[in-house]
Amino acid sequence: MAQRFDVVIIGGGVMGCATAYFLANDPGFGGRVAVVERDPSYATASSALSASSIRQQFSTPANIALSRFGLEFLRTVTMHLSVDGDAIDLGLRTPGYLYLATPAGEPVLRQNHAIQRACDVPVALQTPDALAARFPWLSTEGIVLGSLGLDGSEGWFDGYGLMQAFRRKAKALGVTFITGEASGMEVRGGRVASVTLADGTRLDCGVAVNAGGPRARSVAALAGVELPVSARKRCVFVFDCRQELPGCPLVIDPSGVWFRPEGKTFICGAPPPESRDPDTLDLTVEHDLFDEYLWPALAERVPAFEAIKVTGAWAGHYEYNDVDQNAIIGPHPEVTNLLFANGFSGHGLQQAPGVGRGLAERIVYGEYRTLDLTPFRYERLAEGKPLRELNVI
Repeated sequence: MAQRFDVVIIGGGVMGCATAYFLANDPGFGGRVAVVERDPSYATASSALSASSIRQQFSTPANIALSRFGLEFLRTVTMHLSVDGDAIDLGLRTPGYLYLATPAGEPVLRQNHAIQRACDVPVALQTPDALAARFPWLSTEGIVLGSLGLDGSEGWFDGYGLMQAFRRKAKALGVTFITGEASGMEVRGGRVASVTLADGTRLDCGVAVNAGGPRARSVAALAGVELPVSARKRCVFVFDCRQELPGCPLVIDPSGVWFRPEGKTFICGAPPPESRDPDTLDLTVEHDLFDEYLWPALAERVPAFEAIKVTGAWAGHYEYNDVDQNAIIGPHPEVTNLLFANGFSGHGLQQAPGVGRGLAERIVYGEYRTLDLTPFRYERLAEGKPLRELNVI
């Protein structure tokens, strides 16, 4: 059984749904779009299991531009994604990000700051005294400098709600959502001619988009293409603290441990040690990580965290670009109608609006118009020109 679509998007998470929405909403596009999603419950989807934060404190101007676009989209989300006049509340809060640096990390923090200010990011460097005055609950022991996002430019939101809003609006605009798993691609003359699903359904297409999240590498392999993207498990822990922390932003400790408020509780996480960070689809929470790595760093940075109680935990995936921890966006140079939206290494949710807009423009007009996403092109990998992102967390 065969069906014909102008665009087939493999992966129905936030990246796939955003691309579908922007395509269907573009006045220059009149084609048919299908989104293939293996699990419509989204029980293990990265979009559902993310800490859902947004920042502009990156080390690359292209990432700054993507997240700035995302922030403006979140602020006006009802205007874009409302169906039948319903208001959309994504619970956006913007207390900022606070990066802390030891003497060893100070040069990179200052280097990143210069790039951010050149891009008009509202961010300020803070001395230990300034940090202590602003956040009296914070220990500045060993800290020489902090970088704080200002003016409501950074924070967190309901990422799962954003994905569902994109999905609902795309459906309302006529996008077809198909439950299934891509199991093959027919490539003819350097182009994907069709996508085959595990149940035997064939989807003939003009363009195929890989929005496969942690399974992006295996999706690319269906077209005979190598993609250096692995699935890295990240555990998030929920804990109670008796003391309030007024004005608490999302704090990134030099140890790599991060924490932020979540209602009346807090959530935290950290990249695991390299020896415990394999390419895996397993999502079993590793509870010992909290006791061995996170709690000591939390208690050192916030004295009130010496007496806390873990009340919950979950694990989700980073789709990790093994080369430079940056996204791979746009067409493959040889399989020219296969487009990527992969490898975001932990900042995909916040960048989904900009990526969806960009891919839609590339498909409809053959070029990026709103944002220049060419720095994320696939070719940089083969050319040995990595686009390094220093602020991965």
